[in-house]
Amino acid sequence: MSAQETKAKTESDQHSGTRIRPTHVVLALGLGFAVITLISGFTAAIFTAHPEEEIQRPVFIDVPNVFKVIFYIIVPVVIVYGAVQFANRTKNWERGRPDNRATTTANAARRLRDFRAGVYMQTLLRDPAAGAMHSLIYFSFLVLLAVTTISEVDHQLPVELRFLHGGVYQAYSFVAEVAGLGLLIGVVWAIVRRYVVKPYRIRIKTKPEHAMILGTLLSFAVTGFMVEGYRIAVIGTPDWERWSFAGYSIARVLGDTDHLRGYHQFWWIAHVVTFLAFVALLPVTMMRHMFTSPLNMWLRDRDRPKGAMKPMPNLMETELETFGASTIEDFTWKQLLDTDSCTMCGRCTSVCPAHATGKPLDPREIVLKVGEVMARTGDPAVDPPIGVDREIKVTADNIFERISTEEVWSCTTCKACDENCPVNIEILDKVLDMRRYLSLMESDFPTELGTAYRSMENSGNPWGMSQGERADWTDKLEGIQIVDGTNPLEAEYLYWVGCAGSFDDKNKKVTQAMARLLQRADVSFAILGPSEMCTGDPARRSGNEYIFQMLAMQNIETFGTMGVKKIITQCPHCFNTFANEYPQLGGNYEVVHHSQFLSWLVEEGHLDLTDAMLEERIVYHDSCYLGRHNDLYLAPRNVIGSLGGVELVEATRNGTRGMCCGAGGARMWMEEHVGKQINVERSQELLETGASRIATACPFCYIMIDDGVKGEGVEDDEVKVGDIAMHLLEAIEAGEKQQTDTGTNTQEPAVAETVQD
Repeated sequence: MSAQETKAKTESDQHSGTRIRPTHVVLALGLGFAVITLISGFTAAIFTAHPEEEIQRPVFIDVPNVFKVIFYIIVPVVIVYGAVQFANRTKNWERGRPDNRATTTANAARRLRDFRAGVYMQTLLRDPAAGAMHSLIYFSFLVLLAVTTISEVDHQLPVELRFLHGGVYQAYSFVAEVAGLGLLIGVVWAIVRRYVVKPYRIRIKTKPEHAMILGTLLSFAVTGFMVEGYRIAVIGTPDWERWSFAGYSIARVLGDTDHLRGYHQFWWIAHVVTFLAFVALLPVTMMRHMFTSPLNMWLRDRDRPKGAMKPMPNLMETELETFGASTIEDFTWKQLLDTDSCTMCGRCTSVCPAHATGKPLDPREIVLKVGEVMARTGDPAVDPPIGVDREIKVTADNIFERISTEEVWSCTTCKACDENCPVNIEILDKVLDMRRYLSLMESDFPTELGTAYRSMENSGNPWGMSQGERADWTDKLEGIQIVDGTNPLEAEYLYWVGCAGSFDDKNKKVTQAMARLLQRADVSFAILGPSEMCTGDPARRSGNEYIFQMLAMQNIETFGTMGVKKIITQCPHCFNTFANEYPQLGGNYEVVHHSQFLSWLVEEGHLDLTDAMLEERIVYHDSCYLGRHNDLYLAPRNVIGSLGGVELVEATRNGTRGMCCGAGGARMWMEEHVGKQINVERSQELLETGASRIATACPFCYIMIDDGVKGEGVEDDEVKVGDIAMHLLEAIEAGEKQQTDTGTNTQEPAVAETVQD
């Protein structure tokens, strides 16, 4: 947040008494619904007549007047209570910093798409069983809410305007029965899933309030059917009530004797009490996500690209005294809303590579712990997002009372948690903001990371290598143009080799293969060589914004001097930084990842693959920064799949569900001291496909997966790990050799499985 934003927020807070805030809106809505409910009671008393149509459903049939009066008095009171409780929670969101989530004509369509995807449960339905269960509960509840509202509206109208009679009533009854049955099935399914099947991610977070919520919903469905069955029995089980098939079946079992009236009144009271309990529990339990989650889905679209971190002011000029997040007030209001939107489903936890390999990080706990500190330090204090042990105390508005630094530094920034969240909670942003605080304000980071910081400051790269060695990989190649950063770029493309491609022995082979492919395609390109600096990604992803800005501004100045317009990168981290984050500092370029560029060269025929062949079974490992951060999944597969003889297969976890290699978020320069190594876990999964080759499109992935495969005792002659550029060049050269030797052509590629997206 800039100094101007800070000043604006301070002035806004000083005048908060005159500004309409979310809390005021919630209270106004609650009071409005309470007044409407109260008025509806008087209106219903005035219009007591019913249509003469036989096929109808009079409201409050067989319910004494005293019960009606009590109903229309208690319900508004409970609604106001719920609104006050909910408003107390919205006060906490108002403690956060500004975040531009305004709906405009430019983002309205995206907002609607995100909202639709969320409420249609597209993310949940990736798990068909859980998705179907939630859909039964959610959509059935919405239909029942609509049915109840329609009934109450009809009840308020003068007799000549009422419409719930005859065939309309029968259709209405059928829809209500289907919805009620769907709710009942969904709730029973949820109970069995949570308390019988007990998946790990659910079992570890089951609390008493879950039983209260499921019990209330179950009671809601059961009492609804029972009161309907007794009502139909009381009026004589008429044949036209067959459309209410569940209630009608119950009524047939009960019979139509007079003593049923008392039972009908009992079930009616039980149903009303269940409804009141539901309204009372709504704001103080996780059921609040019925309101907060759709709101969060609507607010997903933001004013920065998916792969970009939040911008920060120029650290050399800013008046800010603290950076990152250590208190609730350091987060944005949207990040605080996130904590009350969480459904505690654990889908983020289930896909976290750090958690899966025994690290202390649990993405769900990050959200819940921030929410807990927020709730307990609010004015007034409210219940945490979910129950916690009594001995756990929060004594100050500091998130590090509940979140350990080990949790924060375990993150690989793979974004799997964000991608798998069904309600669009932004978990990674919170972790990165905490890293910024630890790195910039406390200098609290792993020792190995400190070495990388010094190397970036002093040597211009985290490897600590001499800049003079950046172009050593060109020694065995001819025709590579190396340009000085002070002269104009005459080539069409700047080929950004990156630190790994320049210094790591494995990735030098990738760089050489890529350069040879560019030469084959007659692409006009040049490299910076010794003038190339680290993009700053490792510094920024580990919270050191100062080093990031230092490196980024140097690169932007160099690009400006050279007139750089188009950049080819072979590192997804460099690609993401150039494309999504340099614009925050004024650097705007046309950036393409080498997988995209190779795919384009193949499609346009600039690379002739007529004879290119690899008689191999190949599995592609998704890069997190290419995939989840930038939604690029098909280009690398297109490159490999275009080769003759190839059988392209997929790992169990691929596409949006792909497993991280463990090197993102500057983890490349941090040792894994706890649990199983992430790259070993992923390498074992890739080897299980039976592939004879593993393709990567990221230098970090190449290093980590190759090390993991070798660690399993599998050598190159058994399973060859390499970048897509290496496989592509080898296939072209193999095809040319075979054509020269035998003159034969290769067959079309076979694709064994599809990508999960």
